[in-house]
Amino acid sequence: MPDQNAIQRPFIRDGKPADDRWVLIRDAEAELPAATPAIVPLARWQALEGSRELAPWLSSDTELTPELAEQLAAAPLIAIDFPKFTDGRGYSLARLLRERYGFDGEIRAIGDVLVDQAFFLTRCGFNALSLREDQWLEDALNALNTFSRAYQPAVDVSEPLFRQRMREVAKRVEPALA
Repeated sequence: MPDQNAIQRPFIRDGKPADDRWVLIRDAEAELPAATPAIVPLARWQALEGSRELAPWLSSDTELTPELAEQLAAAPLIAIDFPKFTDGRGYSLARLLRERYGFDGEIRAIGDVLVDQAFFLTRCGFNALSLREDQWLEDALNALNTFSRAYQPAVDVSEPLFRQRMREVAKRVEPALA
């Protein structure tokens, strides 16, 4: 069972505040809590895969090979660690999981996750955010809507803004030419 005295991290799933039933286990040798789903280091998950309700967390330097992606397809969720908020490799991992390997389950950002990252994390494929303890949930929810449109294509909108605008103009011009 999770430590009742531990500080609860603000948690968002699919753009809404949510309860987190998963316990994050950072230590590869730590005892697993009984009857509670746990997120464990990748190597431990691989060793115990299928033995109970476990999910892997990937370090930011994980090399996402096709073989590993195939293994991860069976995971109930995949957590990606941000050891520092300035480490952007986790964004690439999430985007590869979604776009190249077609993972459609929960991808969770863990570690040094700040409100300022919320919008960009969701654009790259994260649908769950476990924010740092000192971050405010309300601010993170507002940050998800910081921008109404984005120029670049991403997991959430695959078409760049200039193409969207060209299509909109074409729709307005076509009736006038007819």
